[in-house]
Amino acid sequence: MNRKIRARIIYLAWLIFCFIFLSCHRPQASLTVVGSTSVQPFAEILAEEFMKNHPQEKIFIQGGGSSAGIQAVLSEACPLGMSSRNLTPQEKGLLAIPIAYDAIAVIVHRQNPLTNLSKVQVQKIFTRQIKNWQELGWENRPITLVTREEGSGTREAFQHLIMEDKEISLAALVQDSNGAIRQVVGDDPQAIGYISLGLLNEKVKALPIDGVAPNLENIRNRRYKIVRPFLFVLKKEPSGVLKDFLNFILSPAGQEILAKEGLLPVATLNSKS
Repeated sequence: MNRKIRARIIYLAWLIFCFIFLSCHRPQASLTVVGSTSVQPFAEILAEEFMKNHPQEKIFIQGGGSSAGIQAVLSEACPLGMSSRNLTPQEKGLLAIPIAYDAIAVIVHRQNPLTNLSKVQVQKIFTRQIKNWQELGWENRPITLVTREEGSGTREAFQHLIMEDKEISLAALVQDSNGAIRQVVGDDPQAIGYISLGLLNEKVKALPIDGVAPNLENIRNRRYKIVRPFLFVLKKEPSGVLKDFLNFILSPAGQEILAKEGLLPVATLNSKS
């Protein structure tokens, strides 16, 4: 990597940190929450519902990625971060509170006739050992790979749970959110990507992996293995509006909201042996 590229990366990282720092210190904000773009849309729904019953409080939710949210908490730029991956050993000093469980779904365009992929086939697709849909029984069409950026919790979970730490090809199109991947795959019949199960829509379809469909029942009975926690991360025991917000999320009302949005409540999975 030459000096100009390295300098640009450092400059962009500095800009992102400054943006997060300033956003976390809005004078009008009761609480700002930063991090995973997978958790973000669900956190926005929860915050909106919480503020209906607490109109004096203001909660701002913003993305940036799991690693950005964790770093914001570590540096005390923000009191609360969102992560869609487990903490690394270097981050274990933080408090991590699971708010729900989510599956990662491998998605293709609705026109794609495939009805199943094996885990090994997914690995070969994303390492570019398989480059054409014809190799999988469809037409002679090149495969368009779509992935998340480095630092994304969704990418790290996909890398660990599916790729088994095999490297994703550098030929893949890199997108900065689940929504962006969903848009690209929904617009390109030759594309394949991966997103949070809770963010599926009618433009894409989720493929079963090794014959097991990604749905709540298969997550609940542990047949579908590509599951990760959605975490809220903080540096110290919560108090004030932060504590009230977390209590609401973990209450039956908050968990019911997450279940309606396609996530698995914490108690449901934790109760399984």
